[in-house]
Amino acid sequence: MYGPLASQLFEEARQDVYRYSPEPFRLASGKESHHYFNCKKITMIPDRLRLLALTLRDEVLPAHKLQPVAAGGLTLGADPIAIAYALVCAERGQIVYPLIVRKERKDHGTGKQIEGEHVTEGEVLLIDDVVTTGGSSLQALHTLRQAGYPVAHAFAIVDREEGAREALQAEGVELIALFRKSDFAGNADQGARP
Repeated sequence: MYGPLASQLFEEARQDVYRYSPEPFRLASGKESHHYFNCKKITMIPDRLRLLALTLRDEVLPAHKLQPVAAGGLTLGADPIAIAYALVCAERGQIVYPLIVRKERKDHGTGKQIEGEHVTEGEVLLIDDVVTTGGSSLQALHTLRQAGYPVAHAFAIVDREEGAREALQAEGVELIALFRKSDFAGNADQGARP
């Protein structure tokens, strides 16, 4: 665990975020799993979202010597994280632009697929709430890179440890996960309930 803020967030949220069920859940990746992570129980609860943003600003990114100039990912999982992170950075006078990446280009108005300031210098942090195979993160990564955003690191609240790290690494992106499935599930894969 990164530090006291990360530990506090884990203790406050773990009962709400993680569920184990003998009946498998269908995931966004199309896979089935007995482990379900609902990170909206962090990102949609204001005090937990703020704690997450502070953890990212004060513990996670300093540990990796990163100071992104923008942060975001595929809507909806990344949106509250990117905006909260930008706000806590602004409290210290640091400008970090939040980015929202749509799954598809708008068919009206300006036709944008990415909302937010266009930056081509400095680090852009790719964000997701939960990663399994990395499909959503890869979709956002390709959209951002095609638009000229420099991305070399990704952040997720939970890495389900099912291939996302390797998929992102193959694209030259390091995955930084606050928590891993094994932090919550222990040895649940061997049949024991957490």
